[in-house]
Amino acid sequence: MAHTHGSAAKLTTGLNACSRNSLYSLSYGSLDRLLPSVSTGLSPRKRTTSQCKSEPPLLRTSKRTIYTAGRPPWYNEHGTQSKEAFVIGLCGGSASGKTTVARKIIEALDVPWVVLLSMDSFYKVLSPEQQTLAASNDYNFDHPDAFDFDLLTHILRKLKQGKSVKIPVYDFTTHGRQKEWKTVYGASVIIFEGIMSFVDKELLKLLDMKIFVDTDSDIRLVRRLRRDISERGRDIVGVIKQYNKFVKPAFEQYIEPTMRLADIVVPRGGGNMVAIDLIVQHVHSQAALASAHQAQPLPQTLSVLESTPQVRGMHTIIRNKETSRDEFIFYSKRLMRLLIERALSFLPSQIHVVQTPQGEDYEGRTFHGKRITGVSILRAGETMEPALRAVCKDVRIGKILIQTNQDTGEPELHYLRLPKDISEDHVILMDCTVSTGAAAMMAVRVLLDHDVQEDKILLVSLLMAEMGVHSVAYAFPQVKIITTAVDKKVNDLFHIIPGIGNFGDRYFGTDAPPDWSDEEMDEPSY
Repeated sequence: MAHTHGSAAKLTTGLNACSRNSLYSLSYGSLDRLLPSVSTGLSPRKRTTSQCKSEPPLLRTSKRTIYTAGRPPWYNEHGTQSKEAFVIGLCGGSASGKTTVARKIIEALDVPWVVLLSMDSFYKVLSPEQQTLAASNDYNFDHPDAFDFDLLTHILRKLKQGKSVKIPVYDFTTHGRQKEWKTVYGASVIIFEGIMSFVDKELLKLLDMKIFVDTDSDIRLVRRLRRDISERGRDIVGVIKQYNKFVKPAFEQYIEPTMRLADIVVPRGGGNMVAIDLIVQHVHSQAALASAHQAQPLPQTLSVLESTPQVRGMHTIIRNKETSRDEFIFYSKRLMRLLIERALSFLPSQIHVVQTPQGEDYEGRTFHGKRITGVSILRAGETMEPALRAVCKDVRIGKILIQTNQDTGEPELHYLRLPKDISEDHVILMDCTVSTGAAAMMAVRVLLDHDVQEDKILLVSLLMAEMGVHSVAYAFPQVKIITTAVDKKVNDLFHIIPGIGNFGDRYFGTDAPPDWSDEEMDEPSY
């Protein structure tokens, strides 16, 4: 991935720079799948950096931190999840500023979760013979054959469908993939960048917008000189020799001819804010965030526990700010048990005949499914696990930690542990309070990314706000929602009104910060 290191002066040393009017004789119709192989007899580019798996999946800007490995879902105007993510493909020569353009687009989109995918992760695993060539700098890393396009298109297709994927981590020092791959979750916007982004036909079919970053060849050379000399300890003669014998011919033969396939050509790279603004406007027109529909009847997927005198009495106790912690815990647990029992009644069942000790047949019912799994949204949702374990023998438990970013107001996924093979299970998703529904929606999205069927998810919560109910039902119309009560309002601080206070703090005996939120979770203690 090329990085911009400021403006570069025009190179005037008489070096053989690339001509901007180079070969266009290679037409897209003649590509078959990949561009035909060429034998240049050139020395390959030496790579001294590697893609480090410990690099956090985030992009820090002057105003915010943007997470690139997960996000809450986006929806169309009908309230259904967009079937496919919007994929932006960025192509351009080495050091053209593709990464800078990608970062500028992400900042301007103003969404906290995107997927940023680089071709550098998809170099092929080298054979022993190729390893030998690479060790002596005789392997061509800038040829289409160096990339695993089959794996790349498979992963990009899954991401486009909103699925979670594992991304290989390629180490250029060993010329191989690291053992552990990175997990990335589906997103509404995927930005894919690389020097060969447009040379594969199957890959092109997945790109909704194709952008070519066109930067003057002299500027690209200056950037490479600065980068390789200052960051990689190489001498100027070696860098220029490599550029003339390897980088320049690769650009002319494989990269520049694909400019004709681009929907938008961005001259001058990341400094061209007019072009970036136009790109962002188009993306926003293709993927719009859904808004919760208020002042409407509560959805049919909602089930509220009958407000009997007992239930009403327990709510009176736990809502009272003067209630002691011991009583708060005791009556909360009673409500949780009733809530879980109510949720289990919505699981599928079938007739099952057994014989009683008196030798008579009894026609009963039994669970009709593979397994029941509970998933708690930490930290408050974890308090509901004992009630589930008390009525479901050997139930499996997963955990999700979602915290609200106080700067952006958006939920962030910090921790995830789900049982294996959860895709076939009926999942009871547990959270004690749901105000806006943002955290619950993100948790449902994570389950869907792990191939859990939407109609097999039951969201259970002690208390919900109407806004949260509408938001979840609007986004996921097949998810069953079960609660003990629904309050009308959410205030400007996103607190449920009249509400219950910060459930986690009251239950665990911790003090709430001044700007606490009903859906904010603390880091777990384990």
